[in-house]
Amino acid sequence: MCDLGIVIVSYNTCNLLRACLRSVYAGQGDLSFEVCVVDNASSDGSASMVTREFPQVHLIVNATNVGYPAANNQGLRSLGFANPAMPSPAFALLLNSDTELPPNALKQMLDFMTAHPDAGIAGPKLVLPDGSLDLACRRSFPTPEVSFYRLTGLSRLFPRSRRFGRYNLTYLDPDQVAEVDSVVGAFMMVRAEAIAQVGLMDEQFFMYGEDLDWAYRIRQAGWKVYYNPQVTVLHIKRASTRQNPRAQIEFYRAMEIFYRKHYASQTPRLLHMLIMSVISARTGLERLRVAGLRQRA
Repeated sequence: MCDLGIVIVSYNTCNLLRACLRSVYAGQGDLSFEVCVVDNASSDGSASMVTREFPQVHLIVNATNVGYPAANNQGLRSLGFANPAMPSPAFALLLNSDTELPPNALKQMLDFMTAHPDAGIAGPKLVLPDGSLDLACRRSFPTPEVSFYRLTGLSRLFPRSRRFGRYNLTYLDPDQVAEVDSVVGAFMMVRAEAIAQVGLMDEQFFMYGEDLDWAYRIRQAGWKVYYNPQVTVLHIKRASTRQNPRAQIEFYRAMEIFYRKHYASQTPRLLHMLIMSVISARTGLERLRVAGLRQRA
């Protein structure tokens, strides 16, 4: 049984995917891993590039874009996760195609998981090309209160506040290990035992929210989630989503799915109506924006 099964979902990021895979295979340290790339109907030659340049990769090519969680689930199943009939690696890693790993990243993250047997999930410090912190790499769950502070801009006005800054935990030292609610699916290392307990990602989601939902379910099962800044990974960010004008619509759709799934039943009726009104209004504005873009095109 190998140590790590890596799933990379690809959508029209051929050059970034090449750089990502090169960084994975340039890794150092005593570990064994398998890589599965799931291509979501790219039109830029991503799949043929993987076949030609990385024949050791297990490649799944979808005829249509099935979305991020469904594609990740395909990769996870192919590696044996959540399948009692197949042996799986000890850990899974969801990795975006627009990331690049330093040589010691995989080994150090595996060592961190081994040193923290209560960790169901861990993620590294993600930095953007300009060197700044990718704020999404450590997050709180979007409870109605936390989401309200985000939607009203209070989280941006008071980023150091422990009350208002919870969405991206902007009050925490970015260089300190911390237990958090969730890390981002751009680099999410997950223990096989946790996957066996809660199952795979929820395919109701399409391109946002599925990582938060998975972390929520894994925490509910008794595991902890850690942010580990001892490892730093480059994240180009939104390389795939910026190609989809519906990305923000999917963001608010994911927010509604997550809210209905985990919080709606506990929310007072008036607050529930307010939350749904805000989500509906934001979604409507995004639909109008997308329609305007299509008319101009």
